[in-house]
Amino acid sequence: MTKPKPALIAIVEDEEHLAQGLIFNLEAEGYRAHHEADGDAALAWLLDATAPDAPDPPAAILLDVMLPGRDGFSIVSELRKAGRYTPVLLLTARGRAEDIVEGFTAGADDYLPKPFDLGVLFARLTALLRRMQWQRPSQSPTTQQTERAPTPTYTLAGHIIDLDNLEIRSQNPQDQPDKIIHLTLMEADLLRYLLDHPGKIVPRSELLENVWHVKEDTDTRAIDNFVVRLRRYLEPDPAKPIHLLTIRGVGYRFVPDPS
Repeated sequence: MTKPKPALIAIVEDEEHLAQGLIFNLEAEGYRAHHEADGDAALAWLLDATAPDAPDPPAAILLDVMLPGRDGFSIVSELRKAGRYTPVLLLTARGRAEDIVEGFTAGADDYLPKPFDLGVLFARLTALLRRMQWQRPSQSPTTQQTERAPTPTYTLAGHIIDLDNLEIRSQNPQDQPDKIIHLTLMEADLLRYLLDHPGKIVPRSELLENVWHVKEDTDTRAIDNFVVRLRRYLEPDPAKPIHLLTIRGVGYRFVPDPS
């Protein structure tokens, strides 16, 4: 039986000493590493490496924000637009809540402010890889179920919401029968939190702390971008939402049955 290759981790970092340190420590932990230092070159490589027919795709991407050429926000945004959903962990010296949420809005799955502790980085990376593994069909269903019980699917406004598979499938007659919307991990986490609190007014600060894991006294409205995207996916008329409501000056409320 052929032994599977260790997971490949893509590193996009222009600081050579930091990149080499990451490569050394990743390989010491049993991973393989691929390094890119320029934003434009990194995007080109990632689009090829994460294509559906790519022979050796990266399992995760460690992505610096400040890069020559394209910045990290632009790279992750372009990957998501192209339908590439490889987990992205942003490495950023810009640690304000607004900057962090901007990264999540672009499509990143987690962030780590610089300077960071290697133990924390590996804990975040392991968590991302584990979450993605949960969403893949397992060769051993019994083992997978002992690790994590499946999340029930939801039906809302003619859509089936399957958070375990990061998908929203349409049941609306006017849509194509096989229409599937792919969610990022962060979109799924936000939607899961709102679905788990039906009818409750959820303040933005609560979402920042429990979804983004950002403790910040100053509120930010960057979360609105995520809610706008979820409305496009789910609402019959996104301009006049009936399920994902904004409570002005406070936060949001999920209404499963507007009637």
